[in-house]
Amino acid sequence: MKKALITGTAGFIGFHLAKLLLKENFYIHGYDGMTDYYDVNLKKKRNEILLQNSKFTMTEGMLEDSVKLDSAVMKFKPDVIVHLAAQAGVRYSLENPRAYINSNIIGTFNVMEAAKRIKIKHLLMASTSSVYGANEQMPFVETDKTETQLTIYAATKKANENLAHSYAHLWNIPTTMFRFFTVYGPWGRPDMALYKFVKGIIEDNPIDIYNKGEMSRDFTYVDDVVQGIKLLITSIPNRPDNGIVPIKDSLSPVAPFRVVNIGNSSKVKLLDFINAIEKKLGKRAVRNYLPMQTGDVPETWAETSLLQTLTGYKSKIKFQDGISNFIDWYLEYYNKK
Repeated sequence: MKKALITGTAGFIGFHLAKLLLKENFYIHGYDGMTDYYDVNLKKKRNEILLQNSKFTMTEGMLEDSVKLDSAVMKFKPDVIVHLAAQAGVRYSLENPRAYINSNIIGTFNVMEAAKRIKIKHLLMASTSSVYGANEQMPFVETDKTETQLTIYAATKKANENLAHSYAHLWNIPTTMFRFFTVYGPWGRPDMALYKFVKGIIEDNPIDIYNKGEMSRDFTYVDDVVQGIKLLITSIPNRPDNGIVPIKDSLSPVAPFRVVNIGNSSKVKLLDFINAIEKKLGKRAVRNYLPMQTGDVPETWAETSLLQTLTGYKSKIKFQDGISNFIDWYLEYYNKK
C-alpha cells in the first residue's frame, strides 16, 4: 500500500506524517481547508515544503464540502486514508462549538462516506486522549469505558469513534482509531502549551499555568507519533472469528475496528516541563498561576502495550530533547537566534 490520502497535511501532525511517508516512497495526496484558526502562514509554509516533493499533490478544500472531497478521493484512488484534519483545541470548543460539529462530525462523516465508496483497504482516523474524560484510573487503556467526556471537542471525537465503528460493521471497512496524547514538537500549533510558553518567556510576557501547576501530561513527540501511525497502516484490523477478541485487544467483536493509544507511556509534571524550557532558553518564566480551566483534567497517561504488540512501536524521544528540538526550530523560524 503506497498511496495514502491524508487530510490535514498543512496541519501539525499531518505535515510530519506526510514528510515521513514521502521518505518511505509513498505517493501522498493532501486535503486541507487552510482555515484561519491559527496563523495561516504557518500552514502555507508547511504546504510549500511538502509540494517540493513530486510524490505529493494536494487539494485545498473543507471537509464539509463532500463534492470536493469525493472528487479528490475518487481521482487519487488511495490504498489508505489517514484522517487527521479536525477543528482542534479543547479550550476553543467552549467558545465556538459549532465549528467542532461542522468539521469533526459532518466532515468526518464525509470522509467515511468517501472511504466506503472506494472500498478503502484501511481507514485510519485521529481521536484523542480527551475521550477518557473524567476517568481517574491510570494509565488510560483502550478498553476503558469512555462515557464521561468533559468538553465538546472530546465529545465530537467520541462521536467519531462510535460512527466509525458502525461504518466498519455495516460496510466491512477496516478502521483504526488512534488516540493522541499531548503531541508537541517543531512546526507545532501556536495554541499549544509549549508554543505559548516559549513565546511568552522569550518576549518577557507572563505564562499562564493552570491548576497552579499541579498537572501531568503524557507529552508525546511528534516524530514518535507519526512513526506509530506509519506502523499502524499495515496493521489492518480484521473482523474476529466467532467474536473472539485477544485479551487486552480493543478489537471489536463485531467489526474490523480497533482503537489504539499513541503516547509516550509516561507522565511528566507540567512544572518539570516548564523547567526544561527555562533551562534550554537560559531564562526564567514569569509565572501566572491560575485555577483549573473548565473541562480540563489534572493528568493524562497512556498505556501503549497494545500498539507495541501490534507494531513493535516504542517511543524514543525524551521530553527534554523534544523541547530542545522545538526551541531550535522556533528560534530559526522566527529569526530569534
